[in-house]
Amino acid sequence: MGLHSFALGSVIKCCPGHGDGAIDIAEAVHGCVIKAGLEPNVFLVSAMIDMYAKKGALTEAVALFRSVQEPNVVVFNTMIAGFCRTETAVGKEVASAALTLYSEVQSRGMQPTEFTFSSVLRACNITGYFEFGKQIHSQVLKHSFQGDDFIRSALIDLYFNSGSMEDGFRCFRSSPKHDIVIWTAVISGCVQNELFEKALSLFHESLGAGLKPDLIAISSAMNACVLTTHSQSTQNQEKIKISHRSLILVSGHAQHGCARDALHFFSEMVDAKVVPNEITFLGVLTACSHGGLVDEGLRYYEIMTKEYGLSPTIRHCTRVVDLLGRAGRLADAEAFINNSIFRVDPVVWRSLLASCRIHGDLERGQLVADWIMELEPTSSASYVILYNMYLDAGELSLTSKTRDLMKQRCVKKEPGLSWIELKCGVHSFVAGDKSHPESNAIYTKLADMPSKIEKLTITNTDISRREQNFMNCHSEKLAVALGMLNLPQSAPIRVMKNLRVCRDCHLTMKLLSKSENREIILRDPIRFHHFRDGSCSCADYW
Repeated sequence: MGLHSFALGSVIKCCPGHGDGAIDIAEAVHGCVIKAGLEPNVFLVSAMIDMYAKKGALTEAVALFRSVQEPNVVVFNTMIAGFCRTETAVGKEVASAALTLYSEVQSRGMQPTEFTFSSVLRACNITGYFEFGKQIHSQVLKHSFQGDDFIRSALIDLYFNSGSMEDGFRCFRSSPKHDIVIWTAVISGCVQNELFEKALSLFHESLGAGLKPDLIAISSAMNACVLTTHSQSTQNQEKIKISHRSLILVSGHAQHGCARDALHFFSEMVDAKVVPNEITFLGVLTACSHGGLVDEGLRYYEIMTKEYGLSPTIRHCTRVVDLLGRAGRLADAEAFINNSIFRVDPVVWRSLLASCRIHGDLERGQLVADWIMELEPTSSASYVILYNMYLDAGELSLTSKTRDLMKQRCVKKEPGLSWIELKCGVHSFVAGDKSHPESNAIYTKLADMPSKIEKLTITNTDISRREQNFMNCHSEKLAVALGMLNLPQSAPIRVMKNLRVCRDCHLTMKLLSKSENREIILRDPIRFHHFRDGSCSCADYW
């Protein structure tokens, strides 16, 4: 059966995105088109241009575009979108080419579509040509495309990026319907313009509307929480009326390792007759755990139950186990679990297992791990902690047995995922990831790091060249490298990770903060780590 244009066009749209061999695949498909002697119709040419642009092969995409004698608006739209798609790899110069093509669309007397405007507005945001973007807005209104979600989102970005917040809010509120794309644009815009409380208010409003937030909206809201907490904490010299905002301040300072500050706000809250609830005490216990304040933590746990009559949940008990375990009081932590109503819950035992690893208690750790695996045989977390505990102790035969047991029970480790939010969106990585458009630049940056930090590791014998090379593949390292490539020197690099940062990467981040003279903020499921000038806010107590 012979090939035809629409069949090959559909095949082209299924080609993989960035990655090794992607260009080879694109060229092979293109070769099939030429070999088949197919007419270069609009559908096929647009699909091939899009294919090359997705893979970062803009030279080939432009050459193909210019080979079309009478391109229509669909072909122009594809090429304009192609210039905007690769902005993270090639920057403003390429995005500016999209605006040049738009001028050509106008000079040819073509009728732009909603796809034309959404791409052109995106190009204006990338290049910073905001005044030109505002002129595009008038043309959007002229062609009655203001109801398109992607156009409206791009317009909101445009006005917030240019500092015209009122116009941005006007675009948002005039939308006949608000989907998550629109909400995300306005929430991110508020954070960018330091309207942190407004961002949080809008985030809660979106949840109230029954929408499921996407990764960018969640990341923006979390940044707003972080920055709101910081902004308020630096204004302590002013007399702020204590209200339920104290709940956020207690939890926020706890997550950032500022234990004494968290307890200070708790005291102010109580003095102001604001009654603490379970969430408040969870923040207090977290602060005590992260700060090594064992006696204080146990006292607050007693106050919660006896003075306020609050029943401890599994989360409160886990914090107490963590409080005792981090301090090396493993026997006390074990006794606490056995005397609690949660003694058959694997969550509290897993906290003790993590502390056994920290303090190298293999005997107790093995018994705890066996008990957890009996309670929860298919959960990967306990196996991973046990594996790492054996690895720390140099028990390689036991690490192999643990890995074999995971295979036998079909237990799969949750992959580590890190992400960073830049102006152009959220970028996520897994270990050894090479799918990002800036992958080559990222790995080049990483390759330069060991030589820069080598002078700082003279007294750190626990980080070898082999470990440095292995750590270069960890997801948080890739995200940090991308941040260094795209953010100004004065801007902190904020990275989030779904798993607890490993000890080796924690050390590397400290060294990078000194060698690169950068502030690095890493948020894992446990807490925030602020790396500055070779040290971390956790004081290595984590």
